[in-house]
Amino acid sequence: MGDTIRHSRDSISSASIEDVAAAAGVSTATVSRAVRGLPRVAPATREKVLEAARRLSYSAYSPASGLARGRSMTVGIMAPAQYSWFSSKVLHGAAEVLRERNYTLSILGPAPMGSAGQQSMPGVHIKHLGGLLLVGTAPSPDETKYVHERGIPAIAVGSRPANIPSVALDRPTAAMTAARHLLALGHRDIALLSGSRSMDDDDAGPLSRSLREVLSSAHPDLRLNVALVAADTVQFGREGFTRLWTAQERKPTAILCTSDELAIGVIFEARSRSVGVPSQLSVVGIDGHDYAAAFGLTTVEQQPHDQGRLAATMILNELEGQAGAIRSADAEHRLIPRESSGRVRG
Repeated sequence: MGDTIRHSRDSISSASIEDVAAAAGVSTATVSRAVRGLPRVAPATREKVLEAARRLSYSAYSPASGLARGRSMTVGIMAPAQYSWFSSKVLHGAAEVLRERNYTLSILGPAPMGSAGQQSMPGVHIKHLGGLLLVGTAPSPDETKYVHERGIPAIAVGSRPANIPSVALDRPTAAMTAARHLLALGHRDIALLSGSRSMDDDDAGPLSRSLREVLSSAHPDLRLNVALVAADTVQFGREGFTRLWTAQERKPTAILCTSDELAIGVIFEARSRSVGVPSQLSVVGIDGHDYAAAFGLTTVEQQPHDQGRLAATMILNELEGQAGAIRSADAEHRLIPRESSGRVRG
């Protein structure tokens, strides 16, 4: 993934990870997970590690160490779809924070595809960075090791990889918000249209089970059907509507889509078949896409601009010596009711 660099521990570091581990009475692996905000660390253990790190003035991402390697004042952003509505807003938010604090932004260009078809990190550039934001992409375990070995703080925005902290929308919770909105409007025949990418999972089963478990106790007459499509695009939204509308004798009165682009596709196809929205079918999406208002789409809105600001702030705080500044966080969301959803009609 890039040239391997061997370097000794910086003599100017005030404490090592081994020192923190000894002080906290835990392993170095636990220290590494705790200060990076990764899961599977008990809250009490995490606090004990962070307290030891503060007491010893330890940072996993020493700014002095970064400066010695000539990269501490530059933060890279890798966004394979940097011109998408989501990525562009994340980039803008992150750039604001970097500019306010006199850091330089480096947008990483396209890199070769990895063996699994995922875009690989351009390691030759990464080794010179102080920090790294990954927008809509996730590193492989080898890439994560590459970043951590070089002391580069990294955080994902818009996705939830298992191996680094992230700032992202909790889509199951957002879907629950959308479902409750539809239930309040009287809908009981609801279809869930899920793009596998939007759920960070190839199976919509966990989401549909969660919706049924939480909602069916209060609404035993709830009927939830699920359709899974390959991607969150307008075209797959159109195809998803066709499957849901033509394959069942009992039509859904509402379709909950796991992305706004799917929902826009549903609206397109419904109207092309003279199905009234919302007179015959209510449609709700998730995201807050730039085009949602133009289509009158009810959506559960996230704020990618704020996610970019938060992720950049955490990286810079860590670089400037605040141990444990980088940790996973759920992005805020809110329901925006518009014309595409209405009360069920008998």
